[in-house]
Amino acid sequence: MTAQPILLVEDNPDDGALTLRAFAKSNISNEVVVARDGAEALAYLSRTRLIPVVVLTSSKQDEDILDSYRSGANAYVCKPVKFSDFADAVRALGAFWLLLNEPAPSRGRNRIEVGQL
Repeated sequence: MTAQPILLVEDNPDDGALTLRAFAKSNISNEVVVARDGAEALAYLSRTRLIPVVVLTSSKQDEDILDSYRSGANAYVCKPVKFSDFADAVRALGAFWLLLNEPAPSRGRNRIEVGQL
């Protein structure tokens, strides 16, 4: 099975760089495609429902959590403030979604680069 790409939707370049650093520290070597907003993310996803969506955010608002799940998110994780805790959270997410989770089979999905840091 080939490694699945990771779509990172982040409007803050500093937070994006921090997330990429946490991925590297956690030895997550999957291709990371960066989208700067929801429109770029949807263009990349082509609105498919077979791709797992994990919301990694600083918001703990009930409304944001509900909106995310109602919009099709498979998981919602609040970003820890301390980098070492953030890196641990990324490592745990990577272990589950990239190693343990069995993704839906893809059929020749087109891949495009949306953005980069």
